[in-house]
Amino acid sequence: MAVVGVLALQGSYNEHMAALRRIGVKGVEVRKPEQLLGIDSLIIPGGESTTMAKLANYHNLFPALREFVGGGKPVWGTCAGLIFLANKAVGQKTGGQELVGGLDCTVHRNFFGSQLQSFETELSVPKLSEKEGGNDTCRGVFIRAPAILEVGPDVEILADCPVPVDRPSITISFGEGTEFLLVL
Repeated sequence: MAVVGVLALQGSYNEHMAALRRIGVKGVEVRKPEQLLGIDSLIIPGGESTTMAKLANYHNLFPALREFVGGGKPVWGTCAGLIFLANKAVGQKTGGQELVGGLDCTVHRNFFGSQLQSFETELSVPKLSEKEGGNDTCRGVFIRAPAILEVGPDVEILADCPVPVDRPSITISFGEGTEFLLVL
C-alpha cells in the first residue's frame, strides 16, 4: 500500500490526514527530514506559509523536501503548499521566505486579498471528467489565496479563474510530470 506523507508543521494537515483515512490511504505526518524516507508521495497543505517556512528551517527540512520533490515523486500543494512548491514567489513580506521549488511557476502570495475578500466559485475543469468521469466542474475555495501568475512550458493548465478587472489574469495549473498536482 502506498504511503502518503502530509507536511505537518502548521495549517490544515489534520484535515488532509482525515481525508486520507476516509479513502483508506495510509497517511503519515511529516515533521522531520527522516520521515520523508518512508513515503511514496507528499501533500503540503494550506496554512501560513511564513510560519511553515520558519518551522521547516528550524527542523532543517528544506534540503530533504527539495530532494524529495527533485526525485520525481508526486507532490500536491494547496495554498501555502503551492507557495512552497513554486520556483518563484512575489508579493512576499520584506526579506521573502525560503521556497522548496520544483513547480515551474511564479506565484503571488495573498493575491486575492484578506480573509474578507475570500470567495468560492465553480471552475470548469474538462480534464477532470475526461480522466475521472462525472462532472467537469470543481468547487474552488479562495481564502487569502495565492495566484499563479506565470507557468513554464511543461506545465499543463487545467483551469483558469476569472479575476476582477483590476487584477491580472491567473492560471490554476497541473504539473504534467506529476500525478494530479492540482494547485488551487
